[in-house]
Amino acid sequence: MSIDNELHDAALHCPFCGHQVHVDIDASQGNQDYKDECPDCGNEIHLQVVQDKVRDKIIVRVDSDDENFY
Repeated sequence: MSIDNELHDAALHCPFCGHQVHVDIDASQGNQDYKDECPDCGNEIHLQVVQDKVRDKIIVRVDSDDENFY
């Protein structure tokens, strides 16, 4: 994802059940660390959003909040 646009749609997979989840990423907020709920299984998904301005990319890391990244 390029960081030029402020709002991005990201398709991710829940680390618990594998369900595809769509989240909106607001690039104007800078680096972010938050939780969102999976609409299928109800577990909290930990999301980390990092802006890589050198490569003009937004990196989204998803995990089950147990230090394992998927």
